[in-house]
Amino acid sequence: MTTKLEGPLRREIDVQDQAYTLTIDGDGLRLVPKGRRKGLELQWKALVSGDAALAAALQGSLETLRR
Repeated sequence: MTTKLEGPLRREIDVQDQAYTLTIDGDGLRLVPKGRRKGLELQWKALVSGDAALAAALQGSLETLRR
């Protein structure tokens, strides 16, 4: 049985030796460098609809062009 997410869930994670705060709530998830206010945000509806995958593919193609 699963538990309904009623409030934000915050966890600290390390990515390439840098601390980040991951917040999961009913709207989506946020990944912010520790001590900062701005970071990456992904809404659940974008993830489910495939818009997130499209944005990631576009970002990857732009990175290839910049090299």
